Amino acid sequence: MKINFTFKQFIVLNFWKKLAFMLPAVLLMGVFVSILIEIGWGTDPASFMNLNIAAVLNWGIGNTEVLVYGLMLIFTILFGAQMIGFGTLANMILIGYVVDLCRWIWEKTGFHDFIANGGFGQNLVVFIIALLLFVIVAAIYMNAQMGVAPYDAMPQIISGWLPKIPFSIIRIIFDLSAVGIGVIFGLINSDGIQGSAVGSVVMSLLLGPVIAIVGKPLGKILE
Repeated sequence: MKINFTFKQFIVLNFWKKLAFMLPAVLLMGVFVSILIEIGWGTDPASFMNLNIAAVLNWGIGNTEVLVYGLMLIFTILFGAQMIGFGTLANMILIGYVVDLCRWIWEKTGFHDFIANGGFGQNLVVFIIALLLFVIVAAIYMNAQMGVAPYDAMPQIISGWLPKIPFSIIRIIFDLSAVGIGVIFGLINSDGIQGSAVGSVVMSLLLGPVIAIVGKPLGKILE
């Protein structure tokens, strides 16, 4: 098996410009995911899966994502190494630890209690704002084209093996599988499922298309 990888692929055209967009976007993804977790109405499928795995392992999200995405990275290196770049490592390493840090900050500053004790209307506003901003920064991250996250690389690789099946179908099945894995770990956990499986299923169906739509004008800026 030939692994199609070279360190030159880390140095993309307009490297510093794209890095200036990609790195803050990754950090902000962690911030907004932490808020979505606090509200508990659902997150992106990968975060839902990692949240429930972390609960079983009694780990933080950061360590859990490094483990899970590290395993996925091995798969990516073997079958889609050309997709790896700085963005791959930033997504894999930074988002989870930013989530852990933010949730600690929310606990210490009272934002956790603000959400926990807030009414439906208040939390709905916070949820919509956090979700909208998550979509925007996720679109910026993807359009920076500095490498694909291991989680995102796997369905692309599988799609290459199954060319007759539309990528959108493969991606939805992959995301729903991640939610399913999260549910399984949630059932193992004595504290039950963390977050909303229903909300995460809805996001499995909607986040991808919405991010693609938002990403079109952003992609022109990053070209």
